[in-house]
Amino acid sequence: MSDVATDDPVAGPSNLLSVPAPETTPAPERPLPATHFYSIEYPGYVKPTSVPLAVERLGGQQSIETAFKRAAGKTETLLELHLRPGNPFAHPVPGDVAPTNNILLKVVKRKRRRREGEVGAEEDGVVGEYTVEATGAIPKTARFRSMADFQFQPDMNDPVAKLRTAMDTMDVEGILSYRIPPETEDYVIPEDISSMDIDPRLTEASKEGSAVPKMKSNLRLFPPPLFSRQSIPQNYNYKSNPASIVTTVIDEETGEEKKRLINRMRWKGFGPISISFTDKGVPDKPSPSVEEQRDKADQELLKRLQQLFEQRPIWTRAAIYNQFLPFEVREIINSKFLLPLVSYVFQDGPWRDTQIRFGYDPREDREARFYQRLYFRNVNHPIVRPSVVSKRQEVRVESAQNRTGEVREEDRRSHIFDGITITGETAAFQLCDIHDPMLKEMIADEEDLRDTCNERDGWYSTHAFERIKTVLRHKFFSLLGGHIATREECEALLVPQEGTNKLPQRPVQKLRFGKHNMAKGALPPEDAAAHRLMATLQQQQVKGGRSSDSRP
Repeated sequence: MSDVATDDPVAGPSNLLSVPAPETTPAPERPLPATHFYSIEYPGYVKPTSVPLAVERLGGQQSIETAFKRAAGKTETLLELHLRPGNPFAHPVPGDVAPTNNILLKVVKRKRRRREGEVGAEEDGVVGEYTVEATGAIPKTARFRSMADFQFQPDMNDPVAKLRTAMDTMDVEGILSYRIPPETEDYVIPEDISSMDIDPRLTEASKEGSAVPKMKSNLRLFPPPLFSRQSIPQNYNYKSNPASIVTTVIDEETGEEKKRLINRMRWKGFGPISISFTDKGVPDKPSPSVEEQRDKADQELLKRLQQLFEQRPIWTRAAIYNQFLPFEVREIINSKFLLPLVSYVFQDGPWRDTQIRFGYDPREDREARFYQRLYFRNVNHPIVRPSVVSKRQEVRVESAQNRTGEVREEDRRSHIFDGITITGETAAFQLCDIHDPMLKEMIADEEDLRDTCNERDGWYSTHAFERIKTVLRHKFFSLLGGHIATREECEALLVPQEGTNKLPQRPVQKLRFGKHNMAKGALPPEDAAAHRLMATLQQQQVKGGRSSDSRP
């Protein structure tokens, strides 16, 4: 009801009369089906007969399902539309999958003849009746809002273009037949006007007006897999790249001076010289790029490193760092060229991941067996990201140690294994750094050695090396569990199986369920949950059986 003011001579001015308000009816409620649909805003015309072609240009049904799946990662929710399929140099149009709250409507139009006197009909006398029905929700939509990337078509007869085509089609013969052509430096060549569809009169006028023939670029610049996804250009004011400088290069054969652009900001590697176990000989000096940094190195640290390698030809990085104070270790790590100035490394073999003195070949010296490295990891070791608080605490502790020069004794002995104490949850030791009495006896035993060095076991036979690893593994994991392994336990592990020369199999540790060890054989999260559920049900059944047995 609403109140309206009126003037009445009897009742006086401003009488209030009650006027009924118009009735309002609420909108009808309609149920929304629980079916979910996924939508793709295809940037083109799609007919019912061309749907398979559109799906194919989006990468196929598998790519679409991967982009719309519930647990899709950021890189997986990218759809690529190939407008020129089959051309490896044509860049696709990128599309992103975005969350939406849309409803899919089904609209049906029925036509009937107009009745006499009926309004709202079309010109031909037909009346349209529309029916709208909600068929489901659209929680995700793929949109192509960015422009198509730059398109560049190179000469497909070029050897590089043929190589790219052979790699896409897995043509082995085409890949093997590729050869890098010699550098002729013909970056600019005369333009062949006759091959272009140009009015001859214009061609003749251009020849008369200019005695110098027109030139065109011949740089053979092939496009990369993708240029850029930025739709807004950067304002560089046509300035040259500050990292590129012009230098003069003299050709050694002709003596001709040429101008070159070089990148002065290019990365220079200062890594140590790395060789394979099968390579002949060992390096006796650092690489030229590292040798150039010798004058920039801390001479005191360099001298101490040289003294360490004179005392012992092979070190692990952990053993080297334990010989210095924290601020000196930081200088060795940050300089990047101190260790490469005094040592080289092996890519594989029994001395992998160790620093070896220049000129020393452990494959020729049987005494080098004491410097072989044993490594096995603890698969149950959880990978936890350190918190900000713990990081700050480590920084404060390190800065305090730098001021006082004090280092904890257990930190200095992290590369040593004595069978009693443990300093980390990962075992990586050189044999000379194992001080356990039982292991020292096995390491020093000379009865079961090889005449030539082996890539897998070094100077030890396979049987002897496996015995050492078996005892070390048992002692190490026993310490992780809070137990010091006895000599009797280790000797029981070394007794061969009956009727064979093989050692008894070591107990396999159960892997914890987690994302960090999925590659090591752990169960996926859903299988782990089912495993825990079955274990709980079995426990309940056992308890139920016990309670029923205990009834009178």
